[in-house]
Amino acid sequence: MINRVNASRIRKTHRYLGLFIGLQFLAWTVSGLYFSWTDIDEIHGDQFRRVPKEKVFSQWVPIDSIPESIVTLRLVTIDDQPYYWVNERVLYHGQTGEIKEQITEDEAVRIAELNLVEGLKVSEVEYLTTTDPHHEFREQELPAYAIHYQHPDKLTAYVDAKSGIFKKVRHQSWRWFDFLWMGHTMDYQGRDDFNNLLLRIFSLFGVFTVMSGFVLWATSSPTLRKMIKR
Repeated sequence: MINRVNASRIRKTHRYLGLFIGLQFLAWTVSGLYFSWTDIDEIHGDQFRRVPKEKVFSQWVPIDSIPESIVTLRLVTIDDQPYYWVNERVLYHGQTGEIKEQITEDEAVRIAELNLVEGLKVSEVEYLTTTDPHHEFREQELPAYAIHYQHPDKLTAYVDAKSGIFKKVRHQSWRWFDFLWMGHTMDYQGRDDFNNLLLRIFSLFGVFTVMSGFVLWATSSPTLRKMIKR
């Protein structure tokens, strides 16, 4: 049977371990509750999006007339004009073959308007050439236009400046999700690294805390003492 000195040490170890990782346990619990109680489609902003009406074009420049080897190709409509988005790099007009360097701010606003619900009012447009690891449009192709709207959810749409492709929509619930996800993964740089050292350390401390709790119960349980004496 463990003596009083060792029992006191176990109790102190359990107490300080709980104090050390308690805040992180609370962050895991709160974020887990938020994730399980929210609709992931709403977090993605699907409630703000709509599918643009398809436009049919009767005349196209032959693909083999494009002066480069085609690896990838996507058809894009910008202001009712057809374009080839070739190799995720160059935009060719689908009827004239002319290269379009990038879309304008006004074109980006109209593209966003076609992809979002009606009635939204633009408050500001940003032209992004760089983003830091904490930006909500991190790790995405740049340059891009960030179109901010006058909306209670602080709605922002992102349109690729090179291709004219509508990329993402962000709002307040997504930002809360992103913040809690950061605390959940303990990846305070990029959010998505589940193999970071800090998470591993706190996970091990969590196991030690639970195990010390079991040992503490075993050393202080009158029922267990009686069973051992018998």
